[in-house]
Amino acid sequence: MIREDYDRALYYAHRSQWDNLLILMVRTDDHFLSKKIQHFLHAYHFEKDYTIVERSLYSLLRYIDHANNSIEVGETLVPEVL
Repeated sequence: MIREDYDRALYYAHRSQWDNLLILMVRTDDHFLSKKIQHFLHAYHFEKDYTIVERSLYSLLRYIDHANNSIEVGETLVPEVL
């Protein structure tokens, strides 16, 4: 299920669907992804300096890339609760 969250985040960011990205931020179990989305949406809506918005978007995209690569290798990002 977590991989789907990364795919959705990438899709929503690419398509500029900020409402869906906000909903994903609330529903995901990955706290780092949620925080990256929060920082990006805050910068997008409130920052006047575009370089800050760009940095937060790149930070979100780098994290999504890292998380997808970690899943492919077999690392666990979030420990599963039994």
